[in-house]
Amino acid sequence: MDMVMNLGTEKPVVIFSKTSCGISHAIITLIRGFGANPTVHELDELPNGHEIEKALMALGCNPSVPAVFIGKAFVGGSNEIMSLNIRGKLKPLLLKANAIWI
Repeated sequence: MDMVMNLGTEKPVVIFSKTSCGISHAIITLIRGFGANPTVHELDELPNGHEIEKALMALGCNPSVPAVFIGKAFVGGSNEIMSLNIRGKLKPLLLKANAIWI
């Protein structure tokens, strides 16, 4: 789990994904649409991806991807990100994390 937290806090926006996951792709596209440049870790392309996936599930990610960290904090998966966006709270969170600028 420490490895996930270290990776998750290395940049303003970090997303754990899989290349085959359409929802992950949609979340990455949404966040990029605000002008952010997230660091994306594709678990199916990493040699230790299975270990990272287990750690994400231990954090409460079910399914394990997408898992999104913003501003060095674990925000959640697609439901949480879409909810923040619908409520108009995703952009302010990205601004606060210095992931985007006005």
